[in-house]
Amino acid sequence: MNGLDFPRKIPKGAGQPVLYLDFDGVLHHENVMWHHRKGPYLKAPPEYVLFQHSDLLASMLQPYPEIKIVLSTSWARVYGCDKAAKRLPAALRARVIGATFHSQMYEPWFVDAPRGMQVWGDVVRRKPRDWLALDDDYLHWPKWCLDKYVRTHEWAGISEPSVRAEIEEKLAVLGCKQLGADLSEGKK
Repeated sequence: MNGLDFPRKIPKGAGQPVLYLDFDGVLHHENVMWHHRKGPYLKAPPEYVLFQHSDLLASMLQPYPEIKIVLSTSWARVYGCDKAAKRLPAALRARVIGATFHSQMYEPWFVDAPRGMQVWGDVVRRKPRDWLALDDDYLHWPKWCLDKYVRTHEWAGISEPSVRAEIEEKLAVLGCKQLGADLSEGKK
């Protein structure tokens, strides 16, 4: 240290596989409305309900217990990371280690940044071993991030068959990279 360096807290997820998770258009229909008394609700046909695909994601992640979740949803900014995570089933909630938005950030800049840049900013800060982002927002993702991104269906979210297949394929790669790292370190 030269007197100008400050010790920095290492963010949770550094060196681990991380899944960046949006809620709207991923775990449920994208048309979420906010009401000051009711809170969030869907303005969608009756077959859609909030968090209807949460258990599906939990089952997709079940073979990969080492994968952590960072919330990349606006819910984390509006409600805070802990309250947003409480909306998830226990199997997903236990994996949540943070959010792309945190209290140390300048909120107007964060809100104005495209989702892909919000995620990339967190990747740079958090330094996961590898990562994957699930989001229905496809605009302005950096080209160097596209192989780490799955565009979900705005209404069907992760349940759309081709989306689900792509997620399963990319989760297997993410999980295998962790397995390979563990084996090279002598873990089993």
